[in-house]
Amino acid sequence: MIRIMFICHGNICRSPMAESVCTEMIRRRGWEKYVFVSSAAAHTDEIGNPPHRGTRDKLEREGIPLVPHRAVLLTAKDGERYDYLIGMDAANVRDIARIVSPADAGKIYRLLDFTSSPRSIADPWYTGNFDATYSDIVEGCTALLDRLAPQVEQLKRAKTEG
Repeated sequence: MIRIMFICHGNICRSPMAESVCTEMIRRRGWEKYVFVSSAAAHTDEIGNPPHRGTRDKLEREGIPLVPHRAVLLTAKDGERYDYLIGMDAANVRDIARIVSPADAGKIYRLLDFTSSPRSIADPWYTGNFDATYSDIVEGCTALLDRLAPQVEQLKRAKTEG
């Protein structure tokens, strides 16, 4: 199984949006047995809180089910458990690297690094623009899953051969 964790500052806006969007994309591809997605915060500001109203409202408008969620803190153990530790911006990437073991540094990416236009995803907590955040997340999750497709196919073949 491929394990992905999305990380943002507080785990109430971008990362739970990415978790929900990616989970739905995985469901639509029929990959639930092969890819697991979660999310976490790099800071303690929002621990225990539900996703931001803007995230909830945007996902509802787009018909994307919100994954049941309360903000949790990224841990060093997560670095060991997950194959991909995906931040939304350069600050998240620095925070992830500070939290996980140096041995897990090769697992750290920004979500839009998987696209043809690598860049950060702006935090809608500050911008108020959940539409732009959603568009960037859809672009990033699509590119990420396209990149993972060969690995998923290998997992499928291994399962049918085993």
